[in-house]
Order: sequence, then structure tokens, then C-alpha cells
Amino acid sequence: MSVLMEDKSLLVFPLLSSIALMIVIATFAVPLIPAFSLLSHSGAVHTLSWMRYAVLFAFYWLQFSVIIFFNTALVEVALQRFDGEEAGIADGLRRAVSRLPVILAYALVAATVGAALRIIVERVGFVGRIIVGLIGFAWSVATALVVPVLAAEDVGPIEAIRRSVELIKKAWGEDIIGNAGIGVVFGLLMFLVAIAGGFLVVVAFSAHNAAAGVLLLIVFVLAMSLLGLAYATLHGIYSAALYRYATGDSAAGGIAPRLIEGAFQARST
Repeated sequence: MSVLMEDKSLLVFPLLSSIALMIVIATFAVPLIPAFSLLSHSGAVHTLSWMRYAVLFAFYWLQFSVIIFFNTALVEVALQRFDGEEAGIADGLRRAVSRLPVILAYALVAATVGAALRIIVERVGFVGRIIVGLIGFAWSVATALVVPVLAAEDVGPIEAIRRSVELIKKAWGEDIIGNAGIGVVFGLLMFLVAIAGGFLVVVAFSAHNAAAGVLLLIVFVLAMSLLGLAYATLHGIYSAALYRYATGDSAAGGIAPRLIEGAFQARST
């Protein structure tokens, strides 16, 4: 949080990522909804199924590419900040652009895994879905440090996955507990803001004060959006600190290694 408070411009990266994701979603949704409707009415069920999977894969690939691109930029700036260097939005984007071919290649791997798990889930029963869910969770944990590796090391997509697995073996507990802690805190904050904001908006409209109701609704949406951006930014900063911890580097933006290690003291050595 101190890193974020020192450089609030870091919020720009998840903001740009969100905007890019909305563009990707709109690009897929607008032209494809009529196409799927036409195919379903024409009875081309087999074609629709394969077309849906192809579209799903393409969507996953673009989605992962956008998220990883801006996360790489965010982590790059965080790592430079940890080293006491001046770094801004342009520096992060410059590094992400230089790693774009590798980012696209890794996103292709992640999209393949994501699409495959989605297809399997649709074809198995309840127990199978639990197993697939566990596989997906294991994949998420194993690749948790891929983005910091992409930002800090000049390696290819497969080597980035291997490095992430290697590093996460030293800090898997800290990764799970730390990110879960951030999620719990922001989940609680969002819940409280939703309750308070919803109550005030309802009261304003109930009192027939439309202007106040609309204003409160705008403030509520902005507050929730800001919390979402802060959560995404802190998640990126923590992954950068966790990467430094796993590599044995003490430069982690003032976050003492003992604090990260203490997040999961019960982990066996």
C-alpha cells in the first residue's frame, strides 16, 4: 500500500487493462451474437459447437494477452521502485512492448489450458468438475510468478513457466495466503461500500430526489471502480515483492522478507 500511495499512477495500468478488455469483449460480442443466433435457428448445431470453441479460444488468447501485457508493465515499474529507481507509466509500457512476442506466446499457452479446461468441464459430471477445478487451481498457483519473470528476466514463455514453478516451490504458501488476505480485505471493503451506497441511493430515490440519487449512484460506481483498481494494483505489487522474496533479493519496496515469510509460517521446509 505504501508503494501505491507513493506512486498512485500505478492505478493507470489496471485502468488501461480494463478499458482494453471492454474493447475486446465488445469486439467479440457485437458481431457474434447475430451470427450465433442465425446458426442456432438454422439447426447447424455441430457447426455452432465448433465455432463457439474457436471463438472461446480466440477470446481467451486476447483476454490473457491484454491482462498479462499491462500486468507486466505494472510489475516492471514496481520492481524499479523497489530498487529505488525513478520509473513511470512509459517505462512500464516500454518494457511490456519489448516483451510483447513472449507475452503473446505465453498467452497462447494459457488460452489453450483455459479453453481445454472449459471444454472438459462442459463434458464431465460433478466430481469431474471438482477435479478440473483443482487442476485449474494448481495451474494458477504454478504460474503465479510468470508475470514478474516476464518483466525481470529475458526468457521465453516455456522457460517463464518453468521459472515460475521453480520459484513458487519456495513461496507457494506466501502466494496463496498473501493474495487471499488482499482479497479478503478488499472483498470486505467492497461489501461495506455496496451496502452503504445501495442504502443511500435507495433513500434518495425514495425521497423523490432524483438528482441526489443519480449523484450518489455515480459516486458509488466510482468508489467501487477505484477499489477494484486498487485491488488489481496491489495484487501486482505483491507479486513483484513475492518474486523478489523467492529469488532471495531483499529489495522489495520496504516489505521485509520476514513479513512475507511470516504470512505462511506453517509451511514445511
